[in-house]
Amino acid sequence: MNAFRAVILTAAALLGSSALAATYTVKPGDTLYKVAQQANLEPAQVLKLNNLSSSTIQVGQKLNLGGSAAVSAPTTARTIPATPVSRSSNTNTVRAAAARFLNIRYVLGGSGAGGIDCSAYTRAVFQQLGVSLPRTARAQFGVGSSVSRGNLQSGDLVFFNTMGGGVSHVGVYLGDGQFANANSYNGRTMIESMTTVYWATRYVGARRVL
Repeated sequence: MNAFRAVILTAAALLGSSALAATYTVKPGDTLYKVAQQANLEPAQVLKLNNLSSSTIQVGQKLNLGGSAAVSAPTTARTIPATPVSRSSNTNTVRAAAARFLNIRYVLGGSGAGGIDCSAYTRAVFQQLGVSLPRTARAQFGVGSSVSRGNLQSGDLVFFNTMGGGVSHVGVYLGDGQFANANSYNGRTMIESMTTVYWATRYVGARRVL
């Protein structure tokens, strides 16, 4: 009887530990977006699982990634695979985030439902991806790492000089020469081609934050 009871208790302990939430310890260079993608979760899910009000994460911080899929493993943590997220998956995720805020009225300085400007648009898109950006285009040009025009990939921030005084406009690169932005001339958020004469001659550079 004692031996039988010991087996039952051991099994219960294993099941109990496997039901605990899986965790991931944030490493240098991680963003909430990257962690979510590698764990096959949406950034919003990670925010909700950890009761986070901001997408900013710190090195050494432990993130709850959910443990329902680890029932057979007698461990309280799992290691996120090192396999990078596929380019097509990344593109689809970025396009979906950008599409959520298309056809919104352009309003200089706006950041709400009544209208938004270019940097408010990119900020809203990246918030969906789990990344917090500064408020202005010029400030956003100072985050992340520089990317050459020939190495652009979906999710890069692209910047333009539209007023003759340096960086004054920003959008989200979607791939295939297209980018999403809040266009003051057309009066709305939209997808455009970077190869048009107007944008090609005003292009300044790009930054990668994902």
